Amino acid sequence: MRTLRACLGAAAAVALAAAGTTALVTTDASGATTALSNRWYAAAPYLMPLDNDPPDAAAIMDATGLKAFQLAFVLAPNGGGCSPTWGGTAPVSSDTAVRSVIDTVRAKGGDVSVSIGGYGGTKLGQTCADASATAAAYQQVITTYGLHAIDFDLEEPEYENTAAIRNEIGAAKILQQNNPGLYVSVTTAGTADGTGWFGKQMLLEAKSQGFTPNNFSIMPFDGGFSGSASQTAALTNFNSILQSTFGWDQATAYAHEGFSGMNGRSDSGEYFSQADFQTVLDYATSHHMDRFTFWSLNRDRQCTPADNGGRTSGTCSSVAQNSWDFARYSVQFAGVTPPTTTPTPTPTPTPTPTSCKTAWSATAVYVKDDEASYGGHNWKAKWWTQNEAPGASEWGPWLDEGAC
Repeated sequence: MRTLRACLGAAAAVALAAAGTTALVTTDASGATTALSNRWYAAAPYLMPLDNDPPDAAAIMDATGLKAFQLAFVLAPNGGGCSPTWGGTAPVSSDTAVRSVIDTVRAKGGDVSVSIGGYGGTKLGQTCADASATAAAYQQVITTYGLHAIDFDLEEPEYENTAAIRNEIGAAKILQQNNPGLYVSVTTAGTADGTGWFGKQMLLEAKSQGFTPNNFSIMPFDGGFSGSASQTAALTNFNSILQSTFGWDQATAYAHEGFSGMNGRSDSGEYFSQADFQTVLDYATSHHMDRFTFWSLNRDRQCTPADNGGRTSGTCSSVAQNSWDFARYSVQFAGVTPPTTTPTPTPTPTPTPTSCKTAWSATAVYVKDDEASYGGHNWKAKWWTQNEAPGASEWGPWLDEGAC
């Protein structure tokens, strides 16, 4: 997913009014509940609970009817090691902040999945000795929060590391075996052809280990996409890849396929509107796909001039919208009709003209969050870089901050 991817709650039995869901019952000693239906975990949009100005999960639930959230991201510690942390800095073992979010969601009749990996950062598959050690680290997350669902977000730079992917896929298989009923999704990069070489190698690794998750999801954005037509074409192509890799027929492949979009303006300047989401939702439901999610709820609100609307942001979408417009498509995928709303989105604010930063230099060393101008745009470094021109690669170290 792009870079711009306690105490117990009330122990009352909560029945879900939505058709096709199972009822939640009282929490157990660890704060876990009985699971929602898998369709809710399949529809859960990503939420960063500790970064990017986290929105109020309870308010989103009240406004949209959403029941499930995909919390992101669990990583290895920044200093190294094989223990789970939130974002590389907050150990799961001593966490109270994310626990508070989970308790709030469960007290209102919802639940969470946890996503591990994401774009950038150090993944546990890279630092743990083998698949068993990797699985043991992730089991701590499952046990700590009483999880019924988990997402393996396998992308840059981890999915270029054969040993790391072997550890991650092996860990996913172990967790699936040791936690009966655990909903497991695997998310990876999308391309016009479905997924790229590394994504295909990941699928082959899963096949070689005899591992089949609930779904393999692609992210058709940040790769030269333009609206929903290009996304549905990529999903069709990915279906063919799943068929040829696993020997599935078309229907079986769709039943193990998922979509993970990016609402509004992507990192590479693509735009995906509410109408695009509706088109992809219609495609996903008509083909009986297993998953429909997006990055992210932190971005599911309109930018203001102070947010510099019109460039990619981690906290707003840069398109005209009401708050939580995109979450409503997730609710619909779960088979529920969102509450009726009447507001009309106001036009996207005109961005305040931005002055150009110091010109990029091939000899300068840039570290995370350093800024430079190049080609009439300002750019922000995602990590340490030198002599890598901004915009030279869609997977490169630079984030486009817009024209200057």
